[in-house]
Amino acid sequence: MKNKPLQTISLEDITDKYIGEVGTPKQEAFENELRMDLIGEAIKKARKDRNMTQEELGILVGVKKAQISKLENSLTDARFETVIKVFKALNAKVNFHVELLNQKVNLT
Repeated sequence: MKNKPLQTISLEDITDKYIGEVGTPKQEAFENELRMDLIGEAIKKARKDRNMTQEELGILVGVKKAQISKLENSLTDARFETVIKVFKALNAKVNFHVELLNQKVNLT
């Protein structure tokens, strides 16, 4: 049997095929979930780096331990304000990058 050369497929092509093309509701939901996972992991890492329990962090933020657990495990859609409070309590600097795609902005 003759070996066929491996075919390479881009990540974008796989994402388009199995998740949906950019701009579709399914793709938007996937991207949102991915961002929440990244935020949850960042909170968990920062908390552990500070040698803090979920309960201790919850006390600083004014929420219950269960809420911190849900944030870390991306089990809830956190309000922006809550995420900022969590990072402030962890004494962590937060940076956001905003990029406008396919838009021309005139500031005249």
